[in-house]
Amino acid sequence: MSIWVDQNTKVVVQGLTGSQGRYYGLLNREQGTQVVAGTNPRKAGENVEGIPIFATVKDAVEGAGANTSFVIVPAQFAMNAVIEAAEGGVSLIVCVTEHIPLHEEAYVYNLLKRDFPNVRLIGPNCSGILSPGKCNIGFTPAQVSMPGSVGIVSRSGTLAYQSVFELTEKGIGQSTCVGIGGDPVPGTSFIDCLDAFFNDPETEGVILIGEIGGSAEEEAADFIKNHPKKKPVVAYIAGVTAPAGKKMGHAGAIVSGNKGTAQGKIAALEAAGALVAPNPTELGNLMAQALGRV
Repeated sequence: MSIWVDQNTKVVVQGLTGSQGRYYGLLNREQGTQVVAGTNPRKAGENVEGIPIFATVKDAVEGAGANTSFVIVPAQFAMNAVIEAAEGGVSLIVCVTEHIPLHEEAYVYNLLKRDFPNVRLIGPNCSGILSPGKCNIGFTPAQVSMPGSVGIVSRSGTLAYQSVFELTEKGIGQSTCVGIGGDPVPGTSFIDCLDAFFNDPETEGVILIGEIGGSAEEEAADFIKNHPKKKPVVAYIAGVTAPAGKKMGHAGAIVSGNKGTAQGKIAALEAAGALVAPNPTELGNLMAQALGRV
């Protein structure tokens, strides 16, 4: 099985008429995703290589049966696009846009929790979500994936791709790979993904890729430790050598004093029973070990 997306996912791309939206929307379609619509109020009635353009997400839901939105628009428009998608009737929104101001992310996060509790936002500033052989929304390279039973959740897009590759090289397939993004206010958390994977009967193990900054990994460790259906977890924490007080790549990757350190996160995950890889190239080996496939 997969979580949140499958072969029945129908995607409307908010940004399909832009260069990046067109490129990734068409690429995702080539990879088997049902990309059924795009939106642009100035180009409604046109099409992008056969994909109809609607004025709004609501129109795409009603006219093309879209149930998921892929938001790939510039930062100044992204949070309004997410709100439009929620109001338009989709149940899942994947926002890959980066450089969104923190206060806008926090506002939309709380708005969704309050007014649209059944709508899930993945991102922003994320790599997207892939269920091999079923659906790919975003940037994850489907060509290095294979269907299977290991779930992946990662703050880093690049390390998510590497973990998919490492598993495939070992002959271990993936159920779903979720990039939750590197910003301080992600719409979907490690805990959300772990809970979904632990409750998915066909996911056997989970790879968790974190990084310095914040307390999300420590909270995930507590969740793993106390979950009644917990499964083998293999983890990697990026930023072991990062200096305190310096932001490293992601907006959320900053160590303040003794908070958010890689060492603290590694210790918490190991105490919860996770196997922590010393570098990302060991993720496949450790998962094979955890699943008894050595």
